[in-house]
Amino acid sequence: MNIQVLPEHKLSSVAPLKQFNMEKKEVELILVKEQNGVQYTNSSVVGSPSSRGCSPGSADDVVRETWGKKLDFLLSVIGFAVDLANVWRFPYLCYKNGGGAFLIPYVLFLVIAGMPLFYMELALGQFNREGAATVWKICPVFKGVGYTVIIIALYVGFYYNVIIAWSLYYLFASLTSELPWLGCKHSWNSPNCTEPQHINGTILGNRTSYSKFKNTPAGEFYERGVLHIHESRGIDDLGLPRWELAICLIVVVFILYFSLWKGVKSSGKVVYVTATMPYIVLLVLLIRGITLPGAMNGIRAYLHIDLKKLNNPQVWIDAATQIFYSLGAGFGVLIAFASYNKFENNCYRDAILTSTINCVTSFISGFAIFSVLGYMANHDCLYLCAGAGLVFIIYPEAISTLPGATFFAIVFFIMLLTLGIDSAVRIYVLTLLDKYAAGTSILFGVLIEAIGVSWFYGVDRFSEDIERMTGFKPGIYWRLCWKYVSPTFLLFVVIASIVTSGELRYDDYVFPDWSNIVGWFIALSSMLCVPIYAIYKFLTLPGTFKEVSKHTFVLMV
Repeated sequence: MNIQVLPEHKLSSVAPLKQFNMEKKEVELILVKEQNGVQYTNSSVVGSPSSRGCSPGSADDVVRETWGKKLDFLLSVIGFAVDLANVWRFPYLCYKNGGGAFLIPYVLFLVIAGMPLFYMELALGQFNREGAATVWKICPVFKGVGYTVIIIALYVGFYYNVIIAWSLYYLFASLTSELPWLGCKHSWNSPNCTEPQHINGTILGNRTSYSKFKNTPAGEFYERGVLHIHESRGIDDLGLPRWELAICLIVVVFILYFSLWKGVKSSGKVVYVTATMPYIVLLVLLIRGITLPGAMNGIRAYLHIDLKKLNNPQVWIDAATQIFYSLGAGFGVLIAFASYNKFENNCYRDAILTSTINCVTSFISGFAIFSVLGYMANHDCLYLCAGAGLVFIIYPEAISTLPGATFFAIVFFIMLLTLGIDSAVRIYVLTLLDKYAAGTSILFGVLIEAIGVSWFYGVDRFSEDIERMTGFKPGIYWRLCWKYVSPTFLLFVVIASIVTSGELRYDDYVFPDWSNIVGWFIALSSMLCVPIYAIYKFLTLPGTFKEVSKHTFVLMV
């Protein structure tokens, strides 16, 4: 056990001793022990009041395990960031918004906002060794942000696990000699079911829905065989749960539970499968896709450069929202993962590496998707859409035409399953939650988080925290992004998400007005945690605000 004399700002539990030109005021006892190959730390610090009502980061009486290996952490972060959106959303947006031209705003927003926010969350969690809510001991008035992201994560779990359950159902359905979405001879098929080769060759553009192709075998299997949408009139007529999907959902919950029940010791091992399997499958599908006739036509459609599209503000909005949702900042997961790192871990290098891998994965997945769609266009017809329709209708339709269709269907849905587990009803409820539960609310949460860290806790203090961990201060570029560029970017995205929020639709079905009201209540139920908790702190602990300057208080309000 060592006794170390520390500078004014708290040094975390396993920090190396560094000399600073400051008055020495605080003392910390450091205890490091090892149990079952996992390091634990216990520390205690005497804090000093802050000039802004925000205290230096600390870990009072914290006992927290660390990742067994550095690779456990990296694979966990990559597995979380690389999810279903990389497969079903980015390729479509790239095609829709000018192909290669879309990469200009996408990379721009990655550099000025995506990576800085990613870096900020990793550093915040690693230094303070706390989760999404308790990390706000650094500035207690912002603790409501932590509750906001926890509620959002709960909402997302309601429907995201359902998508994983669909993938599991499709995986089981693929374990046959003949895929169930091949042909119109099944009990769920309607009299209007039409084989793809009997549809006139059509290339659907940017805003055309896939409703005219619902009567293909794959479309009817998804909507009539799996979801039974034809038995419902809309969100006000949900009907009873389907027992097959309910069982799949229960299996998914059990898989998630046993992946996490021992904390980082178990989850750190599970990711060796769940984070690497999608890349193996993606490579198999890519190699098979580019060898198909017509594959290059699909790739050309994916990468065609139309610079005129950049004149459309919606292209920039799509790029901004995609880079944000793709990296996964704001859900509290990155903070939690980083809190199990060793104190001296180079979180800067981790942020650059993992965020780059995530975005490159999105780009490469487009080749796997569009090479197969190019083959489809050469085979009969090509129709494009984003979201669940892409992975549960269009891609299965394409797979069914390949030699060895059963094998490729199995590996494809294994990929979706592992992508979903790493990132962890009925279709109408899913659509409602997808729009409102983690839309504007998560953007708002990260905006307040960025303001709290940069303007209240302070960029300079935050930079000093990082220096104590890594041995070097973030450059001026990162500090400017944290204080000015990233908050401005987030404010822009929040406003854009509200302004462009039109009527809620699922293909041709328009949701009733009351469902939009319910959706906004869902969104507000998480966002209101921020002002409610701030008011609570003001009323119950007024002393916390006595030293807050008038300028800072105005910013807070």
